[in-house]
Parts: sequence; structure tokens; C-alpha cells
Amino acid sequence: MAEDTEISAFEPTSNSGGYDELVTLSPLEHIRRRPGMYIGKLGDGSQNDDGIYVLLKETLDNAIDEHAAGFGDTIEVTVEDGVVTIRDYGRGIPLQDVTRAATAMNTSGKFDTQNYQSSVGMNGVGLKATNALSEWCYVQSWRDGMTSHTKFNRGEAVEESDIVPAEEGAQNGTLISFKPDDTIFVNYTFRDDFVEVMIKNYSFLNTGLTIIYNGKKYHSRNGLCDLVKEYMTNEPLYKPIHLKGDMIEAVITHANQYGEEYYSFVNGQHTTQGGTHQSAFREAVSRTIKEFFNKNFEYSDIRSGMVAAISIKVVEPIFESQTKIKLGSTVMYADGPTVYKFINDFIKRELDNFLHKEPLIAEPMLAKIQESEKERKAIAGVTKQARERAKKVALNNKKLRDCRIHYNDAKGDKRELSSIFITEGLSASGSITKIRDVETQAVFSLRGKPLNSFGMQQKIVYQNEEFNLLQAALNIENGLDDLRYNRVIIATDADVDGMHIRLLMLTFLLQFFPELIKTGHVYILQTPLFRVRNKKESKRRSSTTSKAVKESKPETYYCYSDEERIAAIAKVGEGNAEITRFKGLGEISPDEFKDFIGEGMRLDRVTLRKEDAVRDMLEFYMGKNTMERQGFIIDNLVIEEEDDITQ
Repeated sequence: MAEDTEISAFEPTSNSGGYDELVTLSPLEHIRRRPGMYIGKLGDGSQNDDGIYVLLKETLDNAIDEHAAGFGDTIEVTVEDGVVTIRDYGRGIPLQDVTRAATAMNTSGKFDTQNYQSSVGMNGVGLKATNALSEWCYVQSWRDGMTSHTKFNRGEAVEESDIVPAEEGAQNGTLISFKPDDTIFVNYTFRDDFVEVMIKNYSFLNTGLTIIYNGKKYHSRNGLCDLVKEYMTNEPLYKPIHLKGDMIEAVITHANQYGEEYYSFVNGQHTTQGGTHQSAFREAVSRTIKEFFNKNFEYSDIRSGMVAAISIKVVEPIFESQTKIKLGSTVMYADGPTVYKFINDFIKRELDNFLHKEPLIAEPMLAKIQESEKERKAIAGVTKQARERAKKVALNNKKLRDCRIHYNDAKGDKRELSSIFITEGLSASGSITKIRDVETQAVFSLRGKPLNSFGMQQKIVYQNEEFNLLQAALNIENGLDDLRYNRVIIATDADVDGMHIRLLMLTFLLQFFPELIKTGHVYILQTPLFRVRNKKESKRRSSTTSKAVKESKPETYYCYSDEERIAAIAKVGEGNAEITRFKGLGEISPDEFKDFIGEGMRLDRVTLRKEDAVRDMLEFYMGKNTMERQGFIIDNLVIEEEDDITQ
């Protein structure tokens, strides 16, 4: 099913310009025709925010809510061959309501806040969306020695059991198994690393819970402290500060890195876009530290290099979308304190007390802040000149071909699609500029190879014209709050020079804006390496006078790997195959290229893991030419023969 298919609720029946007939969709029809309203984007599982992971999360949330309410300390999750199975050991769905729980919108046991004080799933939507968007779904519940189940086909119940005695030894709880509908999620695949991150986060936020994922146990003893240690890619400068209270938990530390790094959660839900709680937390931490040291520090100096996490419990939280990635709530609970006051009071009290008790932690924190302040003041003159230069070219930035819709726009359905392509040279940028979507796709053209910024200080961002203009285009000088593009896409040629430019750009971003990568905004554009066409069809089209034949599209395959090239040759026949090797984006005609940056665009998200050891990795690849690197190149050098390409 195409995501952008429009089904109007108002069908015109006359030429008068009015609408004479209303159409009402059932909840099931509405979910299947408008899935984006319930799960965000669709996708094929190649990105961690694709819809199939939302289906998994919505189902898992119910099991987590049971644990949070005090029922069940183990959850079993299996993902195999595109099928998800989740078994919890909570109270189980009321046996007479198994079908209703999976189909009836706005039906939930969580509207009563006495039972679920801080639940995520409180709208009665999640499981219904999962069921409706699945090829099949199976739900079974066990309560007090009895059980019942229902099987569904694309949201419709096809088998309902009676309430019968359960098998001997069966524990209370719920089992849900589903297979996403491959007519909606085309060619989908669950990526193990994405699911594992989700599972880990749930375990970090629920210290008494064990989650078994595909046979592997996940359990956390230290909560958010474990989470921060897991995701930090640089060593902390001091032991993370771990603060816990009623309805709130926070962890704070610093590392030798630029930017700020936050992990925020509400009722166990990872709010990747922050919200009112994260904003309050940032301000409260900055103010408390400033007052503790009694120095006139800039908040930006205090937060530079900070890595922190916050988790709060909110009664009946209000999120800005069904996907629950940004908190909109302003109060903790009815007639209770505001989110801002609650977090500010907690941080002011607990963090201040902690710093007074732990001078060995306060000292390295102070040293880091002073170092950031010193560096900022040292480049103050440079930054002022750079900003003035950026302002002058803002209206006529020859390197930037901007789009109309930006990520930091207050409203807009297409904010998430806003992208900027960073290209090498005018030929590549020219091709993309001609066929891009001017609404959501911008182009920034590099001039040759950018500077290798490894080991340089931040002033290089301002002294180097290209880096400074790119920073201005992205609008990230003061953090990511006003980031102009959701996707920063590095689009370089598929040759040695293109790969080198890609590494130089990643080096720049990893050093000075790592949060841009850690929050999932940086991508690598995949472009085809080969085009395989049917040679006989091409000759036939050129020799015929038939207009229909000439205008028909020859059998053509665009291949992104040798494996795809070999498969394409087999399809057209080895004797008929006409193979073209693309080395540069400028070699691909605009008519062809438009398909590569459209809806089916292949993107690889750049990710960072603890084991990546960023500093060591950059030192090896981008540092001074060492014997170690020379040896690595010699040992791994591959010489590609021309025959290997054409045969």
C-alpha cells in the first residue's frame, strides 16, 4: 500500500464546488489508510524510527506498564523471520475482553489512573494499531488458571476461543504475536541492533525487570547510570552523578567532547525529541552548577561536553504525537506542580547537596567548565567575524540551494522530510539541484576536499569558510534546538576521492557536533554503482520508428553492489547485458538520478556505539600517517580488474 494514497472523507458529487456526501471510515479502515497518524512513517526497517519498530514498541509498552504497576518481573521477546512474539507475566487481559482489547479503539484498562499511575499506553490505540497493520495477529491471555485467545487477519477477528481451563502450570499474563503486513511495510526486515537498543533502554529504566530477547537476558542494577555508561563514546571525566527521587531519576557527567548529549524518558518512553522535561532539566542543571560555584559562567560553557539522562513519571502524559517522542505536558499530575518546577526543585536540592558532599567530583567538573570558557573566549574574535561573514552570505549563499520547509518550523506535515545533501563539486550538486524536491530538499556544495579537522580546536569551525557556512546552514552553533534539516545527507561519488571526502566530513561532525550523529540526523546516500540494461531492447528502440516502442522504458536495473549486478545480468541474460559503471554522481543523468533521492532513496544512518572508541578510530584513520595504518592498507589492499566489472 502506498503511504501517500489519499482517501478523502468528502467526496464531491457535483460540479458546484461543494461537497454533498460524507464518508465515515471504521477505526480499522482509518488505521490502515492513514497509518502515519498512528505510527509515524512506514519504512522497511532500515531506520530505527520505521513503523515496524513502533508496532513492536506499542506492544511491549503494555507489558512494561504491567511491570510498572507491580505485576511481573520478566518479559520474553522473540523476533524471528519477521514475526514478533511478546510474553509477559502480568495480570493478563480480562479473558472476556481479549478481542476488544485488540480491536476497539479508545478501549483500555489504563484510563483509571489508580491502576496505572504513570503509564505510557493510556490512549487505547497502541495494540489496535499493531493488530490493524499486521498480516496476522494472535492474542492470548491467562488469568487464574483460565485462558482465552483470538486470531486476527489484518485486524479482523477470524477465530475466537471460549474461556477454557489453561494448561497445567501456565502463569498469568499475556502473549501477543504478530507479523507486520508486507503490503504496507514493503520488503521489511527487523534489524537486531535497533531492537536491542530498545530492549536495553527498557531494562535501564526498569531496574527490577528482566527482559529475555531471543534468548539473551537484559537486566540493569544501576538504572540510568548504566544507560549513560553504555552510550558514552568518550570516557567520563568524573564518576557520573546519579540522583534518584520520587517520580524522577537523573544522571550527569562530562566528557572531553563538544556539544551536549541528553537521553530523556517519560514513563519509560524514550523521548528522542525531548520536550518540556528535557528543557527544564537543561536549565535547572545549568543554573544549579552556576550557583554552586558562584561564578558568572555562561550556560553554554557549563553544558559543553555534558552527557546526561533524565527519566520522569507523569500521570496522564501528553505527547505531541501518537509515537510519543516529545513530551508536551506542562504539569506532573492534576493539581500538581508544573514539570518545570518539579524538575527544577529536585535538581537544585539534590545536585547542590551532592556537589557539596563530593569535592572530588566538583573539582574536575569545574576544570572542564573553565576549559570550555577559556576556549570560547580565545576564539571570541574569530567567531564574531565568522558570524558577520555568515550573515552577509545568508541571503546569497552560493554553496546553499535551500528548500522551503525546515525541521525547526513550528508547524508543517513535512518537517520530518527536510533534508540537506552535502555534495562534492558543482557537477554532482547540479544534478541533485535540478531534480530535488524544492519543498524539502536543500543542497550544499563543497569545493573539493574539505580540511582534515582531526586534532584541531573549535576555532577551525569559524576560521574555515566552508565549515562555518555549513554550520550556519544547519543552524547548530548553539545546539540542535533549531536544527534546520532533519536529515543531513553526505552525498559523495562512489570512488576513492568521494570516500575520502565522506571521511573528512564525518571527522568534522564527530569532533565538533557528535550530538548530530548520536541523535540520528546524519546519513550516507547510497547511489548505484552499476546500471544493467537489456542491450537488445536498446538497439530495438533506436532502430524502430514506432513511437510507442521508442518511449517505452528498456529493461533496466540499478545495482548498488556486485551481488545486485550479478543478479541483474542473470535476469537480462549474460549475452544481452549492457553494463555501465558509475563512479561520480555527475555521470548519472538528472532523469535517472531523481529516482535515487525520491521516496525509495537508500540511506545509511551514521551511528555511534561505545565500542567505536571515537578518539582512537579518528586517530587511526585521520591522524598522522603511521606505520600501523600503512600496514593496514597494505594488508587490505584490493586491486579491481576491469574484467571483474564487465564480465
